[in-house]
Amino acid sequence: MEKLALQRNIVFKIACTNQDFTDGQTLFQQYANSLDVDLCFQDFPNELKTIDKQYNKPGGALVIAFHDTSAVGCVGIRKYDNDTAELKRMFVQPEYRGHHLGQQLLEFTLSVARELNYKKIRLDTLPTMKQAQQLYRSFGFYEISPYRFNPVNGTVFMEKEL
Repeated sequence: MEKLALQRNIVFKIACTNQDFTDGQTLFQQYANSLDVDLCFQDFPNELKTIDKQYNKPGGALVIAFHDTSAVGCVGIRKYDNDTAELKRMFVQPEYRGHHLGQQLLEFTLSVARELNYKKIRLDTLPTMKQAQQLYRSFGFYEISPYRFNPVNGTVFMEKEL
């Protein structure tokens, strides 16, 4: 598929309606389908069912990138502990990559985490996701010890002070 020449018709929205969360479920499923691993170890089916609870106020948010009216990217933040958020499921549809959309999505989401009064944000990323790791490092994320179970050998755990 060709890369799209994006103008300024990208809007970031914090999910709040049933349709927003349905769009989020679709993007989360596209994300999962793009991986070479099964996310059942993270109870992914339940995460999809409870997306509006896990990624919603008071401790979380689901940020969706829209191109015109189409949901084309997302990232979730949810409470890990009182001071720490967890970044989950950052995804941009392949035809929208290469336009710094992931960078803009991450920047917006970090500001949301700050507004939710988190002091730190952490994540885990697969060893094959080198571009994502590079993006996270460019935003000041650094590697940390594993903070949760992930059976994928070489998984990278990262954190950033907000």
